[in-house]
Amino acid sequence: MSRWSGLRDFLLIWSGQLISGVGSRLTSFALGVWVLQTTGSTTRFALIFVAMAVPALLIAPFAGALVDRWNRRRTMIGCEAIAAATMLAMAALLASGRLAMAHIYLGVAVTALTNAFLQPAYQASIPLLANQEQLTRVNGMVQTGFAVAQVGGPLLAGVLVSSISMPGVLLVDALTFCAGVVALWLARVPQPQRSPDAQEQSLWREAATGFRYVRERRGLLGLLIVLGISNFMFGLASIAITPLILSVADPGLLGVQMAIGGAGLLIGGLAVSTWGGPQRRIVGVLGFSLLAGLFLAVHGLWPSFALLVAAGFAFFLTVPVIGASNAALWQSKVPADLQGRCFAIQRVLSEAAMPLAYCLAGPLAEQVFEPWLSADGLLAGSVGVVIGTGPGRGLGLMFVVLGVAMMLTAALAWSVRAIRQVEDDLPDAPVAAAQTRKADNTMECAA
Repeated sequence: MSRWSGLRDFLLIWSGQLISGVGSRLTSFALGVWVLQTTGSTTRFALIFVAMAVPALLIAPFAGALVDRWNRRRTMIGCEAIAAATMLAMAALLASGRLAMAHIYLGVAVTALTNAFLQPAYQASIPLLANQEQLTRVNGMVQTGFAVAQVGGPLLAGVLVSSISMPGVLLVDALTFCAGVVALWLARVPQPQRSPDAQEQSLWREAATGFRYVRERRGLLGLLIVLGISNFMFGLASIAITPLILSVADPGLLGVQMAIGGAGLLIGGLAVSTWGGPQRRIVGVLGFSLLAGLFLAVHGLWPSFALLVAAGFAFFLTVPVIGASNAALWQSKVPADLQGRCFAIQRVLSEAAMPLAYCLAGPLAEQVFEPWLSADGLLAGSVGVVIGTGPGRGLGLMFVVLGVAMMLTAALAWSVRAIRQVEDDLPDAPVAAAQTRKADNTMECAA
């Protein structure tokens, strides 16, 4: 328990974010199913994800600058309150029979915008609430919360939709956001001091300052590029995994594979929270990215459902280690008053890479990889001898290529000294330990 000493405020906020995260995943899953069942339109279903992605992508650079300007605790409270009000409005419209698709697109766009502010504020607050030695561990808890939401949200949606109807699901989501507000209200988040220069800059210049800070530090810029490439390849794999599984198993087993993969994500997060991650965080990022690429490649080696389940579980075990190590590294090297902008830059890169991957995954699978490993395909007599030919084997080759590319990316990044030695070359930012005590004392005196 000594590992968690002094983390009261973080644990309060984490608990609230865990609850509201489950609610968000619950609603996104249930709302998507409801739209498909009600309209029968795949296009309208897909437009929900467009409404989520595009506004958040456009606002993210400015959201980071505003997060660094504003009080982070109040920002998170405001985001949770707006999301709760949005869910309540959608529940009322649905219950009265007046909910239209335009309302749904507007609702998910508003919640995506609030999340574009909340997530950088949340991540940038962590080094204000934990010391350097605890950073990887507490980021492991953040990854665990994400895993719980990913696994628990759809499971809870299946129960609630059948028992309390869709308006009830939206109401439950609103209540989970209220739980996030209560947790934040009870917690204290010290506000980092802003540099005098930042107070005179325009919003546009402040947004650019975060990117300039990263660009001038080759190690951080290299990590940002690795993150973007990894997100792109993960996006391709996330689309291709469903048809790959269906090529060797019936649809009923698809959920089994997804659930076991989610369990790997959850166990990986719990492991990092308990273990604390590698002592050198760059090893956690690049070393486990190498392992993730290996397990991604294993997906395609043979048409076996058991192999897909084992490889998926192992792959998702590595994800929390990568995420927690990466977040802790940035939190320790970036000044507190710039972290909102730097985490927003990462979010922009992630949000941009994933839709591009979603658009390319289908054409690559159907027009390139599958024809290559058809019975008389271009690679049937070479690669096909090793991993097989026929339906689904092109998808298998796609996973092998993605996995090898991820491994090569990690190995190439390790060969670059500025990235490999980023923890040694860059001094630790003045994490707000002194500022935290000062803020706490001020609050206590005011009380």
